[in-house]
Amino acid sequence: MLKDRLILLRREKGYSQYEVAERLGFSRGKLANYEQGTRQPDYDTLEIIADFYDVSTDYLLGRTDNPSFPQEEEQEDSLEQINKLLKKYNIDQSGFFDIEKWKSMGPEEIKQLESYFQFIVSEAEKKNKDKNTSSDTD
Repeated sequence: MLKDRLILLRREKGYSQYEVAERLGFSRGKLANYEQGTRQPDYDTLEIIADFYDVSTDYLLGRTDNPSFPQEEEQEDSLEQINKLLKKYNIDQSGFFDIEKWKSMGPEEIKQLESYFQFIVSEAEKKNKDKNTSSDTD
């Protein structure tokens, strides 16, 4: 399974073996051996590969078909998730939380902001309600 996932991920990213090997600090031959299944990476190398492709080691090993980290994401601090979103969308934190910018908002912008806040609070309440309901049945 590992060899198939390595090939799939590399091709999805449009990389050659040479490119991946160079970025990971491996020889192309070492990477080729992993992709052919003639050699297995050690744990540290497996983590390096998973980090490079932004997938879990469980996904690489075929223990799950979900390449993301669902349990980690749920456990992750909300503030950390928000910071990741700010980075993802190139939102300057100092600008985002700049009170002067907030003061200059017009009535329509404030209404729109309020609807965003209502949505966020509503979704959080639903999630907490669902979480409490599922833990009650456990």
